Amino acid sequence: MSNPSRVDEENDQVIIHKLNKSSYSQNHKNELDAGALFVLKSKGSWLHCGYHLTTAIVGPALLSLPFALALLGWVAGVFCLIIGASVTFYAYNLLSLVLEHHAELGHRQLRFRDMARDILGPRWDWYYVAPLQYSLCYAAVVACILIAGQSLKFIYLLLSPNDTMKLYQFIVIAGILMIALAQIPSFHSLRHVNLASLVFCLAYSACTVAGSIYVEKSHKAPAKDYSVKEEGANQMFGVYNAISIIATTYGNGILPEIQATIAPPVKGKMFKGLCVCYAVVVATFFSVAISGYWAFGNQAAGTVLSNFMAGGKPLVPKWLVLITNVFTLLQTSAVGVVSSGLNRKVDKSSKSIYINK
Repeated sequence: MSNPSRVDEENDQVIIHKLNKSSYSQNHKNELDAGALFVLKSKGSWLHCGYHLTTAIVGPALLSLPFALALLGWVAGVFCLIIGASVTFYAYNLLSLVLEHHAELGHRQLRFRDMARDILGPRWDWYYVAPLQYSLCYAAVVACILIAGQSLKFIYLLLSPNDTMKLYQFIVIAGILMIALAQIPSFHSLRHVNLASLVFCLAYSACTVAGSIYVEKSHKAPAKDYSVKEEGANQMFGVYNAISIIATTYGNGILPEIQATIAPPVKGKMFKGLCVCYAVVVATFFSVAISGYWAFGNQAAGTVLSNFMAGGKPLVPKWLVLITNVFTLLQTSAVGVVSSGLNRKVDKSSKSIYINK
């Protein structure tokens, strides 16, 4: 027979463990009420996860990939694209498995800050990760508003070439649009916006590829040279620039926040979402990069859409330039909304900590 005192001791330990776990869950929930409202609504499917990931990773920055290939050349450029896709897919999937493992242990991590607190210790989340994430998201929002304003002005000039509206007026209009879209209450509520974003990025990528093929086959095609222009130190800095463009284009996945939107059980769903995302990544990144570099060689501009204009006149049909910029504008708005929502999440958490203190 078992010792009664030992049984009582084991029962006490079980009760203490349950109380500690309940206390942790309650404290964690209180923090989430203020700090993670934007990602807390866990009702999404793996397909929704694919939409969110695609919006986070596939953005107008992909239009700079022909320029990156111009700095690297054919072999090194395509090699870096393949390496970037392979490494980031593996890293995102590995991070997803780590998050799943911690969730099964009862320590669900909804944000990069949660991971920093558990891995690096207390205070690292607020004094290192939060400022870094806030500054990056803030820069992304500003960049999206500027790009949207430039696209608006370009569309307007195509329709009214003699008008005198200034760029700052279009930037203000884009900012107002972003403020309106930023009122969406949760990440899960963005699933329809992010589905539209996925369609828009496929659309403007297809238009860009079509425009590049049109220019290459037309009599207006510029002289092409596929050699790397720079030499010596300039060539080295050009290589660093190209690698940074490719790395930045791939490395925008806010995976913990996205995984937090998935309805339980989470196991295996993130991998399916990543497969959806990277199917779009391969279809857009490689097609735009290769077709743009093929059409313009080492004259590829910082954004390939700039190559569609020469001397103020389009090298492709006017309607193609117009709809490409419209799709770019719409998808940029969706990307900006995701980043602004994460900024709002950080703001709410910081206010909660201030009040609790």
